[in-house]
Amino acid sequence: MNCERLEKNITDNILEAQIKLGYDKRPMSLNYTLASLNHILGTACDLQDMVNQLEKFAGHCTERLGKLSFREIKNGICITVPAEGTAYVNGMNTGSGFINELIETVREHGISEEDVFAVFRKYSDNVVIENSSSEEFDYLVYFPDGEPDEYRYCLALEPCMQGGCHITYHRFIAEDYADFEF
Repeated sequence: MNCERLEKNITDNILEAQIKLGYDKRPMSLNYTLASLNHILGTACDLQDMVNQLEKFAGHCTERLGKLSFREIKNGICITVPAEGTAYVNGMNTGSGFINELIETVREHGISEEDVFAVFRKYSDNVVIENSSSEEFDYLVYFPDGEPDEYRYCLALEPCMQGGCHITYHRFIAEDYADFEF
């Protein structure tokens, strides 16, 4: 069971939310599909076995994230990180780095996809940028070596009234992205 990868995914998701929405000193709940949890943990569990695995995982990260709680949701599990865990993640944020800069860039209206690609290229010489044939998004961008992160970013260009565009993104672990079969 890959406890480190799940802890990193949880902290990455909390950090992303805190950058976007601000830090409010409260617990945070994250919904995971069973398939995604199995990908992240390297397991092949059914829902009940996953709950058992997550209880073991909780012991692994209590010192950093506090006492996690779990509840079943449709097709997955909701993981709630207590306030001390979200405070720990907030303390990790230096206000700089790839995800901070990406979020600040896409907040702007009137930017181009090249502006966003430049953020990726600033953090690595090894960036894959693919045009998408999906109706859901326009580009897939990622770092094939996993540095500075392992996620697949699906960028969607939304036209603006005053020229340029607004760009949104969704990010997925590679395995979940492959499951979507875009």
